[in-house]
Amino acid sequence: MPEGFERRFPKITEEALSALRQRIGRPIGDTLAPWCHEATRDAIRHYAHGIGDDNPLWCDPDYARGTAFGDVIAPPSFLFALSRIISGYVGGLPGVHAMWAGAEFTWHQPIHRNTEVATEAWLKDLIEHETRFAGRAVQQIYHVDFRDTEGTLLAEGDSWCFRTDRDQAREAGTKYTELKAKPAHVYSEAELEEIFRHYAEAEVRGAEPRYIEDVRVGDSLQTMVKGPMTVTGFIAYAQGWGGLYIRAHRLAWDQVRRHAGLGIANKYNIPDCPERVHWETEFAQEVGAPAAYDYGPERCSWLTHQLTDWMGDAGFLRHHRSEVRRHNPEGDTLFITAKVVEILDDDGHPAARIEQEALNQAGELSARGSGLVRLPSRGG
Repeated sequence: MPEGFERRFPKITEEALSALRQRIGRPIGDTLAPWCHEATRDAIRHYAHGIGDDNPLWCDPDYARGTAFGDVIAPPSFLFALSRIISGYVGGLPGVHAMWAGAEFTWHQPIHRNTEVATEAWLKDLIEHETRFAGRAVQQIYHVDFRDTEGTLLAEGDSWCFRTDRDQAREAGTKYTELKAKPAHVYSEAELEEIFRHYAEAEVRGAEPRYIEDVRVGDSLQTMVKGPMTVTGFIAYAQGWGGLYIRAHRLAWDQVRRHAGLGIANKYNIPDCPERVHWETEFAQEVGAPAAYDYGPERCSWLTHQLTDWMGDAGFLRHHRSEVRRHNPEGDTLFITAKVVEILDDDGHPAARIEQEALNQAGELSARGSGLVRLPSRGG
């Protein structure tokens, strides 16, 4: 840390880490109510629209009634709306910043409309890292099971956050040194036209089955574009996903009162939530980020969106792993490419393994993904 620096935020301490390690393997009580307890028609649509996904299998009951499901189902990444823990709202280390950085999911059943979902969660591991963003960081890994009211396991997953020293990241972090020195990128009309072309040409496979016999190793999926990113887009995701800390008036006051270190004074000296890094550039820079930036679960959802567009109604996303590699500040655009790398049998089901890469407009790696998609066979 630079000499003569006045610390503004709490730091990672050995005492807090030791206390947090005592929680490993212990069930987490139902203290954080999820945004959605049930996969209602509106909850599903709001989430899908929050990631820019208008697939009629999620959003149009009239269309969905004509499918094998008989009604709308939730997109795979709807799991984020069903658990605060999988979404990165982690305990321990009060006042230390948390950045969601990845997840690994396995789905066992589709989540049908009006399914009520209960979760079980526990802290799985703590791993220390040395990073360019903030020096010492702690990776906090959680596991969550998702079950219906009959106890059927619908899905399960791990997700992880990096806990970072805000002051260290702001004053001494080197990951974004060059980016912070550059002027904001202003898009030309030609650049916007090229981005919007991808939107105009986007295809949702839908009712036409994609049979495993028609898939080859080396096949490329259609490039998916997300952006140019705006605070409006980040808020659209928060509407469908439900930011835990986005509360108003008496509820906001009560939250800050009960959780020490949560309320961080804004420029008016009003205690406000740390989640405002996603819409307030001034505060995002206080924690070492280059500008207001997207939500990590949002980016994971974009990766799975590409796969569900490709696989069609008859496909089933069985497994997905995502890794977030850098922040996507306001103004970035992501180009997500993907390729089939393997055709295999997944527990008696034909499946394709797909690797994904998301680069921003400057060609910098933003995220990686790997998915296992079950597809129908012409032979049944």
